[in-house]
Amino acid sequence: MATRPRIGMHTSIAGDCAQALEIAHGLGCNALQIFSGSPRMWPRPDSKGIAPEVAERFRARRAELGIGPLAIHANYLINLASNDPFLWTRSVAAFRDEIVRGEALGAEFLILHPGSSCGGEVAPAIARVARGLLEAAQGFDGRRVRILLENTAGQGFCVGCKLEELREILDLCAADSSGPAMGVCLDTAHLFAAGYEIHTAEGLERTIEEIERVLGLARVHVIHVNDSKTAFGSRVDRHQHMGRGEIGREALTRVLNHPRLRDAERAFLLETPIDKRGDDRENVRALWEMMDPENIPVMRRGAGHRVIRDGFRKKKPTTATTRKKPAGSRTQKSTRSKPRTRSTPVRAKRASFAAARRKRSAAASPRKAKTRV
Repeated sequence: MATRPRIGMHTSIAGDCAQALEIAHGLGCNALQIFSGSPRMWPRPDSKGIAPEVAERFRARRAELGIGPLAIHANYLINLASNDPFLWTRSVAAFRDEIVRGEALGAEFLILHPGSSCGGEVAPAIARVARGLLEAAQGFDGRRVRILLENTAGQGFCVGCKLEELREILDLCAADSSGPAMGVCLDTAHLFAAGYEIHTAEGLERTIEEIERVLGLARVHVIHVNDSKTAFGSRVDRHQHMGRGEIGREALTRVLNHPRLRDAERAFLLETPIDKRGDDRENVRALWEMMDPENIPVMRRGAGHRVIRDGFRKKKPTTATTRKKPAGSRTQKSTRSKPRTRSTPVRAKRASFAAARRKRSAAASPRKAKTRV
């Protein structure tokens, strides 16, 4: 019997990181991706990290459920490609904290976007990424957490939309014998948006050959499985529900079941939107249907997330009731054109204060009594 694929999704750690395991298990996942902290906040200098008892409980429960591998996605603020010395130094420190938390939780992989050159040249930015990785990983001799560089869609000045750029970073890190264990995470939506033709059978074959030639498929440990809201080659990163985007269900099924990509040790992790309750269940089920339709796990009733908003799960457009009106447009008459009335207790209290104030004022400067003529 063929080995079951390792299927999971990015799961919220709100409340308790161990809760992410229960959500993933309830959704029928046997792999998992989480943030180890807030993805949009810098760690505090006095942060003590994950408490040992919390990490131990997480590791024990993961072993009970048989969920793995565990991938941690690094903080979005980290930018090792930055040409700003302050931001770069802060990013190195924050990424080192990510490694510490990853080792505490027993994660197999730590996934990182290379970052943005902020308008500078790409070659120096690549060198900064490699230098930052080496500096952040100093002292972690065990190398229990493998750092995976994720390809990008090419939006703005992001480094890593070309496979060759990822290869350069890997080579620079490998040149240092004390460097961290490294690898690659490939995102289907990012490949598509960056101009890799994975949506056709011929284009997929060419892309896989290029991945093997430039990176080596053995270095690809995780595949982020996402459809794309934006068109082929748009260089815009917008994830879509499985089979409902520009890549499409047929093309995604072909990608996921390609014999050179489907591997028992490789994890296939969703980062699809959760716009309404139940979206996560639908996307996980769709992924199982594409990869192993005869062995779809039973999903626990009520399992799943509430609506999640993060970097790859974009906010909905502002609704008509909350959208700001353009300058010069006609607006409805204000409901505050009439005098605002206050509740009786508030009016009485204010009247009492005013009377006391008048009494004090009269006592401080008594007026001369008027005489009637």
